[in-house]
Amino acid sequence: QVQLVESGGGLVQAGGSQRLSCVASGNILDIETVGWYRQRPDEQRFLVGRVESGPRSVYAESVKGRFTVSRDSAKNTVYLQMNGLRPDDTAVYYCMMSLITSDSPKYRTYWGQGTQVTVSS
Repeated sequence: QVQLVESGGGLVQAGGSQRLSCVASGNILDIETVGWYRQRPDEQRFLVGRVESGPRSVYAESVKGRFTVSRDSAKNTVYLQMNGLRPDDTAVYYCMMSLITSDSPKYRTYWGQGTQVTVSS
C-alpha cells in the first residue's frame, strides 16, 4: 500500500522561508508527476506547483518566483521550498504523486495527509 508522509510545516514569520518534504513508500515502480496543493479554511484545494514528466513545471501565479517544487527520484521524495512567505500563504499543504506500483498497472494519484503552514505578520 502506498503512503505519502509529509513533514516540515509549522509557524514562520512573514518574509521567512520553509521547506516541506514528502516521502512515498510502497511497492513503487515509477513516479510520473509530483506536486503540492494547498487549502485554506472554507476553500477548495488549489495547485501550488507541480513537476510533470518532460520535465515541465507548473506554478500558481501567486507563488511564481517564490516557491520551488523539486524531486529526488532515488528517494521517492518531493520538496517544496518556500521563500518570501506571506500571511496569505497560510494553509494546509498537501503533496501529491502520480505513480505506478507493482500491484496496479495504471498510474494513480496519491495524496499526503496535509501539513499546516502558518505565516505570521
